[in-house]
Amino acid sequence: MTTRHFFLIPILFFSVLVGAQTGGRISGVIADTKRATVEGATINLLRPKDSGLVKLGVSSRSGQFELERIAPGHYLLSATAIGFDRMIVAIDISSGTSLQTDTIFLQPSTTSLGTVTVRSQKPFIEMKAGVTIVNVESSVSNVGANALEVLEKSPGVAVDRDGNISLKGKQNVLVWVDGKQTYLPPADLAAMLGSLPASQLEQIEIMTNPTAKYDAAGSTGIIHIKTKKLRTQGFNGNATAGYGQGRYYKTNNSLLLNYRNQAVNLFLTYSYAANRGFTDLYALRTYYANDDKTVRSYYEQPGYLFGHVKSHTVKTGMDYRLSKKTTLGVTLTGIFSHRTNGGNSPAYWINAAGQKDSALLTTSDNSSNWRNLGTNINLKHSFSKTQELSADLDYLGYKIENNQSFQNTLSSSGLTDGLKGFLPSQVNIFSGKADYTQTFGSGLKLETGWKSARVNTDNIADYYALTGGAYTQDLGKTNHFIYHETIHALYLNLNKTKGKFTIQGGLRFENTAYDATQKGNAARKDSSFSKAYAGLFPSAMFTVQADSNHSFSLSAGRRIDRPAFQKLNPFVFVINKYTYQQGNPFFKPQYTWNFEFTHNFRDLLLTSLSYSYTKDYFSQIFYANANNIIIYSEGNLGRMQNFGISISTQLQPLKIWSLNLSASLNYKKIEGYVWSPLTASLTQGNLNMNNQFRLKKGWTFELSGFYNTSEQELQEITDPTGQLSVGVSKQLFGNKASVKLNVRDVFYTQAMKGFTIFEHATEYFKLTRDTRVVNLALTWRFGKTFKDNRRPGVKETEESKRMGNN
Repeated sequence: MTTRHFFLIPILFFSVLVGAQTGGRISGVIADTKRATVEGATINLLRPKDSGLVKLGVSSRSGQFELERIAPGHYLLSATAIGFDRMIVAIDISSGTSLQTDTIFLQPSTTSLGTVTVRSQKPFIEMKAGVTIVNVESSVSNVGANALEVLEKSPGVAVDRDGNISLKGKQNVLVWVDGKQTYLPPADLAAMLGSLPASQLEQIEIMTNPTAKYDAAGSTGIIHIKTKKLRTQGFNGNATAGYGQGRYYKTNNSLLLNYRNQAVNLFLTYSYAANRGFTDLYALRTYYANDDKTVRSYYEQPGYLFGHVKSHTVKTGMDYRLSKKTTLGVTLTGIFSHRTNGGNSPAYWINAAGQKDSALLTTSDNSSNWRNLGTNINLKHSFSKTQELSADLDYLGYKIENNQSFQNTLSSSGLTDGLKGFLPSQVNIFSGKADYTQTFGSGLKLETGWKSARVNTDNIADYYALTGGAYTQDLGKTNHFIYHETIHALYLNLNKTKGKFTIQGGLRFENTAYDATQKGNAARKDSSFSKAYAGLFPSAMFTVQADSNHSFSLSAGRRIDRPAFQKLNPFVFVINKYTYQQGNPFFKPQYTWNFEFTHNFRDLLLTSLSYSYTKDYFSQIFYANANNIIIYSEGNLGRMQNFGISISTQLQPLKIWSLNLSASLNYKKIEGYVWSPLTASLTQGNLNMNNQFRLKKGWTFELSGFYNTSEQELQEITDPTGQLSVGVSKQLFGNKASVKLNVRDVFYTQAMKGFTIFEHATEYFKLTRDTRVVNLALTWRFGKTFKDNRRPGVKETEESKRMGNN
């Protein structure tokens, strides 16, 4: 059997100044899987071409090693010790710089009859200052889930009833998919992520204070979702078939194919997901007189809606190596989904004495067809080992067709009214960017670049009211909204390491201009508005590597959140007879300063203290009009301050037991004005847990869960929520296949409850969905790899890594 080496810990490397005349320096720490340092490990620095020995070293009692006077170039670093399997990693060192690897973990030897078997799986959570990495496939409980469900069980992340994503108690997170911003409002983003199966996901990166290289949008940070792509030479693939059963069925199936040689990489992924579900929503509204004490009436609405979703996701492309220094890539993506939901929902008007005045039965039938197409063309060129230029051209297109139908019948009179809505929308996004990086002999790393994006949206809401037994156009609700936005950006980022100190600083300039037109009709005239603004967004981080166990970092940055396109549309969208949604053309962006101090202990314990201040803070606004209709809108309310602490740890209490824990606690204070001055403050928290037990013969058991405490905005507070999941997996046929079984939300606790305050009205609500699900999935891995001259298990060279990074 051929010996194979897999990588358990990715290598993070920084440039360090030691003088251009003295050569490079490589250092690191060797430890076992229990995180105890390994003394006397043999460290070999090898040439990739022929595995010739370049340098030899031995780890000290503290597990540390150091190799000096290394010429610039690509190398293989081999680490081995008695009783452990060999670990080989690839490294790249520039002239006159130093490189400190992450801790290299050696696996206990399982050698038998000359054959070495290394069990390899990335940890579910990886922690670093400023970034948390979630390895999706490493969790059994992600089987049968979608991207939105994976997010809500990620450290510090929460998802509310409207699909808004928050991080460490703060909303306005920027979500990327495969390096591209989605540009979608929260509801549409939630729908898209709900159509993306977890079986297609490789990693989720959670960045709390991105550098100037990244878009300035997202005051809380960036969540970067990366889909799978195989990187093995030859033809390879895997297929997954999954079935889930809650109250209703779910199915999730995927296929991944990849062919790679030294010149070309071809890939194709496809998934099909379908499920039936329900939404059980209970709402009780209380209407008050002007004194906000005397009850005028109640409106009680228990609702039960059935839903059905079918989605197809496809991604295909090619990376072609034009030369040793240049790679060209093309990627095509598509998401096609169809959603339906509807049902019968009774509602009751109740007088102040608690007696029912009238009853209303609403029959709804809604459908949505979603088509998302994307194209990317990218080019990467290395001028030298220290200089690289990359360029991307992207197109994203969303075509969404929403159809609504409501029919309301009053029990007292038998009168029936109805409303039909046809709401097509088209979003076209064109963007281009170029990034240049260079590392100088002094160890200074420079990054600079440009990005431009153009967004065009066209939204139609065509409503027809049932009058006299026939439907006629409702000109008061019908509208046509057209929006154009252009953003141009330039950035410069510098990074320098000297000894134990690393400093990073950057500045990003963004210029934004938009214009919007509200088309008129027979009932009103055309209207339009426009705005242009620009801003500077600095970012900085200072890091001290005190010793091999402790590092400290302090970061700061300014960020922006722009209103979603549809939130600027001033006309109403009907949710039901007594609930509307309306945009705000006077909506302004909000600006946030973020500060964070982090302590990292041996990559085992990460502790962060944070503070943020937001100007022109925006949030949802709820109010009731004269007809007792509740209207949801958004606007700038005032300012917000957030003080937070977060702790993350990954431990191995036993040889078979890996534990990941993360907790965050935030004190949030909001001061603003809605219909009167309002102040809200709340201490809120989030806890995530993942336990994995790896037993013999390929068995793995998992116990995971999350808990979110109460959360509050100016007008709404939500109750605590959480869930617990269990799972088991088994490797089959020499690791060529695996079967996974899990139960999500075992105790059915992931309900959403809350209380909303309006002007002269309040609402209590409870929302329950089909969250308790038993999932079973079978994965088969297949393919044939080419034989090459590289040592088995050797990490890809930098050139081959540039093949297929999209």
